[in-house]
Amino acid sequence: MEAVYEKYFRDNLPHIWCPGCGNGIVMSALARALDKLGYPQDDVLLVSGIGCSSRMSGYMDLNTIHTAHGRALAFATGAKVCEPRLKTFVVMGDGDAAAIGGNHFIHACRRNIDMTAIIINNSIYGMTGGQFSPLTPTGKHATTAPYGSIDRAFNLVELSRGAGATYVARGDVFHAAQLTNLLVEASRHKGFAVVEAVATCPISYGRYNNIPEPAEMLLWLRDNTVTVQQAAKMSEEELQDKIIIGKHFETEAVEYGEQMARLLAENGAAEKAGDE
Repeated sequence: MEAVYEKYFRDNLPHIWCPGCGNGIVMSALARALDKLGYPQDDVLLVSGIGCSSRMSGYMDLNTIHTAHGRALAFATGAKVCEPRLKTFVVMGDGDAAAIGGNHFIHACRRNIDMTAIIINNSIYGMTGGQFSPLTPTGKHATTAPYGSIDRAFNLVELSRGAGATYVARGDVFHAAQLTNLLVEASRHKGFAVVEAVATCPISYGRYNNIPEPAEMLLWLRDNTVTVQQAAKMSEEELQDKIIIGKHFETEAVEYGEQMARLLAENGAAEKAGDE
């Protein structure tokens, strides 16, 4: 397994993430997924936005773009249309994807462009001071919600499906092997795939919500996650505050890049015929 890390990482470790941060586990899961998929590194593109998770594009030895806040999917769309051969992964945080990047996210879903969006959900703005995000659970505390957030949180699975994503899954950093397998399956899917990775943030989220220790946060994930299969047998009351992990949805639809290529080919042929 050591060879996996040596192959997919640049020579700039150790990382700068806080002790107990789940981003490293997600990055490891992506490296393991790439190893299972067997893609040549020159054929992989990793795009990141702004936030704690954005450091991933600097650590991984792939084609990488570190973009603007909330704009990772816009950059990735342009790159994928220009270079369809690239196996494209876009890593974002919950604030980056669902707040300032929310419009880009829903339109990437509806276009169904062939890429995998990895949304690391630590329920907080970790890098900028611990503000609550669109995925902070109602009632949970943050620096900007000292008495608890009164906002209703997005259900990212339902949001993704409703906006048109054709593959939607949720994993977490305690069940790292499952997260790896979901990333493999998502990348093999033809179309826009969303993998929400529920992650730990002891510094900016945990200490404001009475779970300040890294190990304690991981155990909390262990005790508060249920699989899609388990959830199907549980009542609404039993599912209250539970995190449902696994593949939630998959379907087929026309892929955006293929539509673009067909449009260009048809109109290019028509223009050529007109010139003649």
